Amino acid sequence: MRKLLLLLVSIALVIAALSFVPGRVDPAAWQPPPPTPLSGVFAPNDLLKNADLLAQGKVYGPEDVAVDAEGRVYGGTQDGKIVRVLADGSVEVFVETGGRPLGLHFDAAGNLIVADAYRGLLSVSPGGEIAVLTTSADGVPFGFTDDLDIATDGTIYFSDASDKFSQSEYMLDLLEMRPHGRLLAYYPAGGETRVLLDGLYFANGVALSSDESFVLVNETWAYRIRRFWLSGDKAGSTDIFVSGLPGFPDGISGNRNGLFWVALPTTRLAAVDRMHPHPWMKRLSSRLPDWLKPKPVPYGLVLELDENGTVLASYHDPDGAHLQEITSVQEHQGSIYLGTLHGDRIGRLELPAR
Repeated sequence: MRKLLLLLVSIALVIAALSFVPGRVDPAAWQPPPPTPLSGVFAPNDLLKNADLLAQGKVYGPEDVAVDAEGRVYGGTQDGKIVRVLADGSVEVFVETGGRPLGLHFDAAGNLIVADAYRGLLSVSPGGEIAVLTTSADGVPFGFTDDLDIATDGTIYFSDASDKFSQSEYMLDLLEMRPHGRLLAYYPAGGETRVLLDGLYFANGVALSSDESFVLVNETWAYRIRRFWLSGDKAGSTDIFVSGLPGFPDGISGNRNGLFWVALPTTRLAAVDRMHPHPWMKRLSSRLPDWLKPKPVPYGLVLELDENGTVLASYHDPDGAHLQEITSVQEHQGSIYLGTLHGDRIGRLELPAR
């Protein structure tokens, strides 16, 4: 009995030390907003189970996807490759960035612009030549280049999710819950990079409105989407586009015809929400091995919104057996293409006629 008591006391002392000794993670207390219930427009359905699966078993973690003028589908994978899925279903390596390619978009000249988590903002020519466009802004290097969209004038709007934690440490950024993210703009004509917004809670997906009067950026950890006005009476100001989402918003894209698509790789994690008001609990969690940290719920979830922030529809795979951990949505010629952080497939769902 005494040995058991000593063991329990020892464990309690270790937990106390891990909970209060300063470390690299400096968690802030934060009170999460109540989650939007999965009812009404958010009610579960099986729509995502109807998606075709491209490159199944041939890719690993195509986090974002893009489609070129020939209908070929591109995805950036965990091993630093950008792969290309051909019409016959075969997969080839388009290029290797040497980092972790995340956001992908083609510019007007056919170059694939890439937000690479480790290498910064890149441009890949149709022939596969890689050019580094920018790696810092205001003297602060990008820590986690994440997503992008491109305006008709060539301006590239993109996000730096965290200037403290790298892509492999995203869970630490969540547990710290401090605003390390930025929304930026790169101007190709002069090679200038500007900070549009800082102090964002994990700046993730980026998307322009149809008239390019505003740009959206997902604040993943805060369960919301922020809007930055580019023109008009509100130019230079920011507001909340939508908040209290039922999960973590990751990628966002606009179809440039009045709709936005938002990917939520997991629904809300009750364990994380319970820890947020208590920094000592998050500090302890940050020191645990990965297998003991909170895990995403196996669930597929995509939202369709209008340009006023109204959720029009939701697409689900409630058990995640077909598609889960969806991190990006891109509409192309009547279908949406779905990327994933760790999955081995790209989803393609044909949309009903509008």
